[in-house]
Amino acid sequence: MGVIIRQSIKGTIHTYVGAALGFVTQFFVVTKYIDPEVIGLTKVFYEVGTLCAGFALLGVVSSGMRFFPYFRDERTNNHGFFFYYMLIPLLGVVLVSTVYCLCREPIAHFFSAKSAAFTEYFYWVVPLILILTFWQAFESYSHIHLRIAFPKWVREVFLRLMLLVAYLLFAFQVVGLTALLAAMLAAYAVCMVADALYVGRTAPTSLQHDATFITKRLRNDFLKYSGFLLLSVVTGNIMSQLDIFMLSSLKGLYSAGIYTIAFYMANIIDMPSRSISAISTPLAADALKNGDFPKANQLYQQVSLHQLMASGFIFLLIWINMDNIYAIIPNGETFAEGRYVVLFLGLSKIISTTLVFGGVLIQFSKYYYWSLFISLFLTVFTIGTNLYFIPRMGVSGAAFASLITCVISYSYQQYIVQRKVRGNPFTRNTLVLIALLVALWGVNLLIPSFTARSPWLDLLVRTTLIGCLGTVLAYKLNISCEVNRMIGQYLRHG
Repeated sequence: MGVIIRQSIKGTIHTYVGAALGFVTQFFVVTKYIDPEVIGLTKVFYEVGTLCAGFALLGVVSSGMRFFPYFRDERTNNHGFFFYYMLIPLLGVVLVSTVYCLCREPIAHFFSAKSAAFTEYFYWVVPLILILTFWQAFESYSHIHLRIAFPKWVREVFLRLMLLVAYLLFAFQVVGLTALLAAMLAAYAVCMVADALYVGRTAPTSLQHDATFITKRLRNDFLKYSGFLLLSVVTGNIMSQLDIFMLSSLKGLYSAGIYTIAFYMANIIDMPSRSISAISTPLAADALKNGDFPKANQLYQQVSLHQLMASGFIFLLIWINMDNIYAIIPNGETFAEGRYVVLFLGLSKIISTTLVFGGVLIQFSKYYYWSLFISLFLTVFTIGTNLYFIPRMGVSGAAFASLITCVISYSYQQYIVQRKVRGNPFTRNTLVLIALLVALWGVNLLIPSFTARSPWLDLLVRTTLIGCLGTVLAYKLNISCEVNRMIGQYLRHG
């Protein structure tokens, strides 16, 4: 677990530097100068590209993680693994882009009533699909080789710097809406190229391949696994982005813009888990390849505990400061409609970060096909809940539908993990941590409010008191031996 903690810290540092840039961009530039409808358009534009890119990858991210241990051989450039890792998404981009263009009429009809502006930039999504697909492919290839720090810097820091410049140019009317979208497209392309160059320097990238290494059994196992996984990924991607699509279709880009700002707040909650999961996933693949279920379960428990610790504390600090955040950001009264979006999505993030690694264990085991069954059901269920709650609750309805789906899906997933892989993420320390978070929320209720005098002052007081108290209690209760060890080292040498 030591390598996971060290690599995760490096990635998390980049993540939170990027979060600071994103905070400035979203809460002091975007909310002040950019209309919610434009915010919604840029969000829908990116999410449609992301959805299509998820299809175009053809499951190669998880397939690559699962099968790389079979290819690993430095003497032969991993038997041409990189060649196949690039070929599959290339075929996927051609296929998905073709289908996307052929489906222009139904897609345009879906958005035409409330979000007609998106249809004007319909074909701009095609180059976005290409860029996002290969950006993720290069990034995940780097993760396979346990190198996550630079790709994290590119995604979390470098990208946000470029987007900040683009938003400022638009805010001060140096460029128009079309140029803003073009600048966003260029920013993603630069990030893709940066990751490609980094992979070329740090990992085997030879396009030479040994076709004789691909035995009939290996090929059939790969195709079977990828086929099931692709269907699961397709449904998973639809569920993860269905809220913003249906909200923009039913309520319009204005509501989508309000949802986007609240979504960004909730998105901060699972930032540490992205680094932890990225570095832990290859280790899980190796353990399950060797049939070492106890090691995989130990990894599950450690990852789950640390992700709950990180996401739980971040959610707590955000939620106790909701009044302050909306009082501080420009036009906060406009975006305050998204308050309960933060609550519902925040709870969803805590559940997912705690249990998401169980899905990794299923994917890399022989029971990977179980995820497909629940995904198909949940796709239909998610559409139904969004259709019911969005007209009744507006932006909060989309988030509440996501929470319901999250609870059902992860409950089912954990049932399968427990039965098939003998994985249980919960330990005594998990219960202690949950009790601590609830107790800290109760302590917050006893702190007098200074928001009317100064929201900055109230935010500082609450964050400092709850943050310091939580850190001290977590250390004294020895919730995480790894975290306590790092704190102890810092206190001895700091």
